[in-house]
Amino acid sequence: MPDSPPSPLTLRRRKRRGLPLLFALAAGGAAALCALLPVASAQVDPPAATGPTITPNYKDADLNQIIQAVSEVTGKNFIVDPRVNAKVTMLSATPMTPAAFYQAFLSVLQVYGYVAVPAGKVIKIIPNIDARQFPSDDLPNRLSATSDELVTQVIPVRNINAAQLVPLLRPLIPTYGHLAAYPGGNMLIISDRASNVERIMRIVARMDASSDQPYEIIPLQNASAEDVVRTINQLNQGAAAEGAAGAKVVADDRTNSVLLTGDSSVRLRMKALILSLDTPLKSGGDTRVRYLKYADADKLAEQLKGQATAFEKAQSPVHGAGPAAAASGGGAYGEDVTIWADKPTNALVITAPPRTMKSLMSVIDKLDIRRAQVEVQAIIVEVDINKSSDLGVQWILDGLNSGTLAGISNLPTSGGTSIVDLAAAALTKNYSAVSSSTLGTGATFAIGRYNQASGTNFAALLQALRSDGASNIISTPSVITMNNQEAEVKVTQDVPIITGSYANTTQSVAGTTSPFQTVQREQVGTILKVTPHINEGSIVQLKIEQEDSSPGPVLSGTTDISLNKRSIKTTVLIENGGIVVLGGLISDSVNESEARVPFLGRIPLLGELFRSRSGSRDKKELLVFIRPKILRDQESIEATSRTQYQHVREQQMRLHNGKVTLLPGQTQPVIPPIPPAPAPAPAESEPAPGAASAASPP
Repeated sequence: MPDSPPSPLTLRRRKRRGLPLLFALAAGGAAALCALLPVASAQVDPPAATGPTITPNYKDADLNQIIQAVSEVTGKNFIVDPRVNAKVTMLSATPMTPAAFYQAFLSVLQVYGYVAVPAGKVIKIIPNIDARQFPSDDLPNRLSATSDELVTQVIPVRNINAAQLVPLLRPLIPTYGHLAAYPGGNMLIISDRASNVERIMRIVARMDASSDQPYEIIPLQNASAEDVVRTINQLNQGAAAEGAAGAKVVADDRTNSVLLTGDSSVRLRMKALILSLDTPLKSGGDTRVRYLKYADADKLAEQLKGQATAFEKAQSPVHGAGPAAAASGGGAYGEDVTIWADKPTNALVITAPPRTMKSLMSVIDKLDIRRAQVEVQAIIVEVDINKSSDLGVQWILDGLNSGTLAGISNLPTSGGTSIVDLAAAALTKNYSAVSSSTLGTGATFAIGRYNQASGTNFAALLQALRSDGASNIISTPSVITMNNQEAEVKVTQDVPIITGSYANTTQSVAGTTSPFQTVQREQVGTILKVTPHINEGSIVQLKIEQEDSSPGPVLSGTTDISLNKRSIKTTVLIENGGIVVLGGLISDSVNESEARVPFLGRIPLLGELFRSRSGSRDKKELLVFIRPKILRDQESIEATSRTQYQHVREQQMRLHNGKVTLLPGQTQPVIPPIPPAPAPAPAESEPAPGAASAASPP
């Protein structure tokens, strides 16, 4: 009985008379094809390495049936996405091994838009659009140039920028593939079929070959290297800077040279272009107008004239002639440079050769910057404590009973009342002469008799005085100034002081004199002069001159007032926001005095009646503190100003609750609320260093 044909999805291996037979059936009722593998002898078994082969032929077969056949042939387990559905035609004329049959199956999936993704012991069959969301064969050690397996590979790039390769290789990657650059490690990350990944790796290896192209240095004589490179890059629309034009140009400002590298043919064209640009101007110079933002054009113009002369002298190949002078055969340095300032627009008008112009523009860029400001707050604290005490007894005797004063024993105390004045007023009965100024201050006790016919007239006066005084003065001047700029704040009053006088006799009227006095005015109060220097970091160096003065009492033997002055002149280093004491004066003085009648004043106990004592103590403490605060931007300046403004406004509003005493309906004058901060202006692009200023004046 003949053998029945195998089922369409079943593969069986049969042996008849020592000959292996392998059948492959076509789906949809196609005739089964069998391949006969001949051997050298029917009695000899095939070698162990020899396995079954397959000659698949399918026409309009269901893809799911082919997946089932592949699973039975290769022993692999598949999970098929419900969206996998296609009619497949696959023709083969030569037998293939199960491994080759599986690779052909992967190619079939690729053609019909599906991919096989390994997941442990199973393989997922999914559409290409979802392939990148599933892990595949990541970082394999070897890639097959004929495999359609989905793999992920990392390609290191050594000599070129990996990000530059992404737009070049993107067209070679299908839509379901993935290609990205990792700038940190200069690597490419690619996920695609193994055959295409292997092709991309070969392309990258070819492009990433190290270049042995030589470098060429082109020194410039007239043009600026930086301007020439900028012009070439703009001409090539950035291709030269990206290396896509086959050459790269770099400017060396120190030697004013252009460094050129690339292919010999491209370098030759670039060199010709550079030499064409390195030609002197027909006018022999150039004129530019530079509007300054922060610097003073009038002051800067004088400094730039000396800078231009020094630069031309340094660039001259021989001493004695500058570049322009050497070209013309004579002349002095700087004659071909003209610099003048336009005060209304705060602009500089400069005419100079290109190299000198570039140097001057570079200097202006460094000087025309916004300088930081410093708020300097000074705290002047003065504490004065004084104490004094007076105790004394005065005597007066009249032993003649004549009503006249005689035998006077006068012991006046320090600043006390004289008993002589009191006795004279009593004898003459001029009581109006006795007043509070005559009696003085303190406790005064008197005893005695006067103008009596019999006996001895006498009087005794006891005075006791104790006084305590204290003063506490705090001054807080503050000022804001720019870095390296001296500032001065004065809170003073002019005090007239008589320096001399004389009498002028008038000739027209006999015996008439006109007194004349010379007066000098002195400023008395608080004066602060400061010059800040901001060092590296946040250290501030302050040059300080501080004076605090006040009017004093009239000194003995003079007719005018005295002045009390305390001043400090020093230089200190302070951290930003820190407080340092500049200096001060601490004094403590004690004075004691005693006056007594000879012999009588030394008698124990009784001698107190013939003794006068006084004592005083004066203690002063004067300290000056300083606190700087760096204001680097407009926001910090406005914050400081708003704080002081709001403080003053709150003090005015608190005064009598904003009302005027005894004037109903009237209010205290108050400064208006501080307006809101203006919106920041849009940032303007800065012109290139050395470029001509074509913008409008500020």
